[in-house]
Amino acid sequence: MWQKLKQWAKQLKADIQALALAVQDARVPWYAKVMAGITVAYALSPIDLIPDFIPILGYLDDLLLLPIGIWLSIKLIPPVLFQEFKEQVALTGKQKLPQSKTAAILIILLWLVILCWAGGLAWHWYQNR
Repeated sequence: MWQKLKQWAKQLKADIQALALAVQDARVPWYAKVMAGITVAYALSPIDLIPDFIPILGYLDDLLLLPIGIWLSIKLIPPVLFQEFKEQVALTGKQKLPQSKTAAILIILLWLVILCWAGGLAWHWYQNR
């Protein structure tokens, strides 16, 4: 069981690297680039959408959101191209992808938008009580 989890994690890392290549390739459709870009940015962000210190929910984003984003990104990329990117990753070896400060800023901005939206709903509810 533990070996299967380790293999799955290695596959996810390789897929993230292949998606990073897809974002830079002109042959990939724009909508696939957007989804792959969001997925790669989230994977490289040092800040999670749901912080890990929140019990159970903190790890659910890593166990659910990231694999779903990878799966959806792969489905949007033409299979021939994605296979090419996977082969390129296999040939060049798995390289360590840097953490992205831009992705961290986007996650922080997303949290601020969510907080403002929730605050607006709370204010609206308070005013109409």
